[in-house]
Amino acid sequence: LIEVAEATIISASNRKESRGSHSRSDYPKRDDNEWLKHSVYNPLTKEITYRPVNLTPLTVESFPLKERVY
Repeated sequence: LIEVAEATIISASNRKESRGSHSRSDYPKRDDNEWLKHSVYNPLTKEITYRPVNLTPLTVESFPLKERVY
């Protein structure tokens, strides 16, 4: 749990915006131009990298209906 808390603290401190439940009084506005990306934390180096958010819709074939049998 300590590693997860550390990742959360470091990621939140790097994110200079407010979004959803992540709110900062020093950065009250949402900033999609700079912060529409995922934060990726490396616990070994304690560094954060970023990857883009995929906004392209994905299509997934639905599963055929069938009776559940146990």
